[in-house]
Amino acid sequence: MNRNWPTRNHPTYWAFILHRVSGLGLAIFLPAHLYVLSLALEGEAALDGFLRWTENPMVKVAETGLVILLAAHMAGGLRLLALEFLPWQDWQKTLIAVASGFALVVGLVFLLGAY
Repeated sequence: MNRNWPTRNHPTYWAFILHRVSGLGLAIFLPAHLYVLSLALEGEAALDGFLRWTENPMVKVAETGLVILLAAHMAGGLRLLALEFLPWQDWQKTLIAVASGFALVVGLVFLLGAY
């Protein structure tokens, strides 16, 4: 085992996993988003029908998850930029917790505004 790589119990490993999973989730969402945008080109009725469907509470929960993924991916990307351009300090491990907390707060604020 290469000792230079973080172990699976290390916070940086879980930050790595969160960044990859959030990126995959956003990549999966993108075609659906483009499809919904294409409904606007088909006409007002098609888009209105879809927008009525989005009032479903489960869709609101899924939207909240999407916002959390987006915030987590953005915060993780900012953390990676800090790692690339700043010298390593022990306090940077705290950035992982801050990034995770930021993502959850953004998602909860979105959820409160969605209802």
